[in-house]
Amino acid sequence: MRLEYNYWYFKSAIKESICDDIVNHADKHKEQEAGIDNKEPNKKIRDSNVTWLNDSWIYELINPYIQSANKNANWNFDIDSSEYCQVATYRKNQFYNWHRDTHDKSADKIRKLSVTVNLSDSKNYSGGELEFDFKDNAPDIKNQTHICKEILPKGSIVVFPSHVWHKVKPITSGERKSLVIWNLGKPFK
Repeated sequence: MRLEYNYWYFKSAIKESICDDIVNHADKHKEQEAGIDNKEPNKKIRDSNVTWLNDSWIYELINPYIQSANKNANWNFDIDSSEYCQVATYRKNQFYNWHRDTHDKSADKIRKLSVTVNLSDSKNYSGGELEFDFKDNAPDIKNQTHICKEILPKGSIVVFPSHVWHKVKPITSGERKSLVIWNLGKPFK
């Protein structure tokens, strides 16, 4: 699928105090080791921790940005719901290797748009860059990738089609927290 825009971003869109509210809210819930596709953890692919949230105020906060990106990037994907929100925590040496956010295509709905919100001040961690590879096949780790610097300011939002290859590079110091939401719709025809 060729796209005019591979991602859309909103720099510092969410107030820092609201980012802190999301982190504090997540801290009141159980953190767990991250799995892949709702399966057991595989630390060769992903080493991080997650907290699951399903609070309407978070969706109401982020949804207008999702709708705006979908329209402004000319994706115009038919999306009608979201999965649970995930607050992902990356500490020293933790990462998420190359992956796509797609899942079982036999489902009634599929992931169409992925959203990442940076909840951390980028001065408080190093590493952990969000990196994209925009080819349809497996990522070319040599030189065809793109570091998404637009996500660095706290409260920044990046929306991208869920089939786009991406990864989170290892954290070298500090801690990075992000809010992730997957938006669903009927399978493409």
